[in-house]
Amino acid sequence: MTDQTGEARTPEQIEAEIEAQRAQLAGTVDQLAAKLDVKSQAKEKVASIKDSATTDSGTPRPEVLAAAGSLVAMGVVLLLWRRRSH
Repeated sequence: MTDQTGEARTPEQIEAEIEAQRAQLAGTVDQLAAKLDVKSQAKEKVASIKDSATTDSGTPRPEVLAAAGSLVAMGVVLLLWRRRSH
């Protein structure tokens, strides 16, 4: 057989090219499978959010606690306001 430049290729060269193509195809299939694995993507997203909401020691970040406290306080105020208006 000849390649694109017109030079003859040995069977070993052809086999090496086939093996390289197989490896490339296997890598592409693995990448596609990873993109379609919704469960692992969800786990990675949860881990990412958890890392951003906690300190290195695993305790909640102060700003997260403040935001949660603000939401609770707003909820209490809303409940009290609705009770008084009825």
